[in-house]
Amino acid sequence: MPISECDHCGGTYHWKWEEAFEKFGFGDGDAQIETWQVADALTDAGYEVEIKAWGLHNTIITSIKKAGKEIIPHDTCILGYDDPREFLPQDIVKLLDEALPG
Repeated sequence: MPISECDHCGGTYHWKWEEAFEKFGFGDGDAQIETWQVADALTDAGYEVEIKAWGLHNTIITSIKKAGKEIIPHDTCILGYDDPREFLPQDIVKLLDEALPG
């Protein structure tokens, strides 16, 4: 599980990369949002990433592209609700597991 320093108290903040794809991740958007760390890991690996706020909920990754091709299968997954380990290609899951170990 990735560990960050809490922006509010300076203590230890535990989170998981999957929350960057979940509507209710990061305490439904009320906790410290680390979506940008996940996006940075993907961008560093050569992917184009889009992030959007979901109203009063979490800020999530809505698009991952490589060479202009969308990686998130929007036609077969329900973004924000489905487990990203189930709909993301295994090479991306492996990349995120290595960059942000659980």
